[in-house]
Amino acid sequence: MVTTRFVDGGDLDLEQLLDLYSSVGWGAYTKDPDRLARAMRGSSLIAVAHSGGDLIGLARVISDGATVCYLQDVLIHPDYQRTGVGRGLVTMLLDRYDDVRQKVLLTDDEPGQKAFYESLGFAGVAEAHDGSVRAFVRFDSPVGLLD
Repeated sequence: MVTTRFVDGGDLDLEQLLDLYSSVGWGAYTKDPDRLARAMRGSSLIAVAHSGGDLIGLARVISDGATVCYLQDVLIHPDYQRTGVGRGLVTMLLDRYDDVRQKVLLTDDEPGQKAFYESLGFAGVAEAHDGSVRAFVRFDSPVGLLD
């Protein structure tokens, strides 16, 4: 049975967290466990899913709670993908920010992910507005993270 709940980032079991990130191939996160732990502690809200005591899903938000909400890191163990766990976690999080107008995420340009997020009401920047909105991103590589 899958259970979901909100957790404080400092309460997450680091080994289970690393296993979950590894299971979806997000190796850049697992190269620096201390940085990953800091990211969890710095998150505004985290929703997790467990099955039989194992961490099988996680989604987190970084937000000011008033004007913007960044959906960051939605990951579901491959054995539980396409079962509704991801949708449930994202919905749990976004329900807490229903009065925040701007919800943002960055994701890969993969058709399955595009369809998933569109089904949750997200749209590409070009489609989401009247064409006057532009998104920018800058990726810096912290020392040692991508070596």
